[in-house]
Amino acid sequence: MFNLFKSAPKAYEDLDGKTFREKYESTPKAKLLDVRTPGEFASGTIKGAKNLDITSPQFQTAIKTMDKTEPYFLFCRSGARSGNASKLMADQGFKVYNLSGGIGAWPK
Repeated sequence: MFNLFKSAPKAYEDLDGKTFREKYESTPKAKLLDVRTPGEFASGTIKGAKNLDITSPQFQTAIKTMDKTEPYFLFCRSGARSGNASKLMADQGFKVYNLSGGIGAWPK
């Protein structure tokens, strides 16, 4: 009768490393966001990524100023924080892709 344990479908896509990279590189106006801390970002990131720390109080403020017509590709260390950020952004109308497995899943 009531399906209390069924989760709602995601409003964003989780992609493996190969698919994420191919889709990012072939999508016009794609934006690549590293949602890790500034320290993690400084230790190495994917070329072309911008840092927007999901743990920062400025995260919500920053996404309010971003263009919802452009696609966003998010990643973190493991895929968990970027999954949370993807959900937050998708719930606000953004088209979002999450790198499942985090930065380590990005093909070299």
